[in-house]
Amino acid sequence: MATNNILLLAGARRLEGKVAVITGAATAIGECIARTFCKHGAKVVIADIQDELGQSVANDLGHDVAKFIHCDVTVESDVEKAVNTAISIFGKLDIMVNNAAVADPRKSNITDNHLADFERVVKVDLIGPFLCTKHAARVMIPARQGSIITIGSVSSSTGGVASHAYTSAKHGTIGLVKNAAAELGQYGIRVNCVSPYFIETPLSVTLIKQMEEEGRSGGVYSNLKGVKLKQEDVADAVVYLASDESKYISGHNLAVDGGFTTINPAFGLFSRY
Repeated sequence: MATNNILLLAGARRLEGKVAVITGAATAIGECIARTFCKHGAKVVIADIQDELGQSVANDLGHDVAKFIHCDVTVESDVEKAVNTAISIFGKLDIMVNNAAVADPRKSNITDNHLADFERVVKVDLIGPFLCTKHAARVMIPARQGSIITIGSVSSSTGGVASHAYTSAKHGTIGLVKNAAAELGQYGIRVNCVSPYFIETPLSVTLIKQMEEEGRSGGVYSNLKGVKLKQEDVADAVVYLASDESKYISGHNLAVDGGFTTINPAFGLFSRY
């Protein structure tokens, strides 16, 4: 019986009839999430500042299931418009995926960090999810249902992996997720986070390149051998939290990191250095 259930799940369209807004969905992980959602039966609003790329993804998916809208997540009117577009075109909003993010130049000395860089990262990576959560809640509360998912990082729970700005913002998203889950649970709305390890995206490749230039390429450490994390793995985790399969999961940070955030690789019984 268990085997049959697994086989049914593998072939099921797990988001059939659901409507999602996905920020930063013109490229990389966000695009993969959008394509995976559509594969599972969802209709999506691709919200991004990259107009040509976002429109191209929407065209490829088909106008019956995907709509692109220009959206800067730091501009509240843009976020409001993205949510309203989902309602006006597809009739409802079931899922909000806060994926849009930026990073700042990697500077290991805090005295070399610039306020403008710090503020820019916090605006996109923390204030952006706040605005998206706020406006998703605006339409989900009357419907008394919904799933809000923020894409975090190993930097959401571990220090020393990335810059001060990026780490601060990603830690902040966990607080936002927990607080929003505490408030919105009374309306049947679930709020969660998915925190992946390094994946080859334009954002992470820049960081890894900087580490290599500094002679620190060994710092990109993987605990789970024989497996390479892919964008599809993150998308599948988001599908799970967006679907009814996770109906009693809220306020959770799902680490998709091969166990990276559970250990110190340079210390202890299983040390690799």
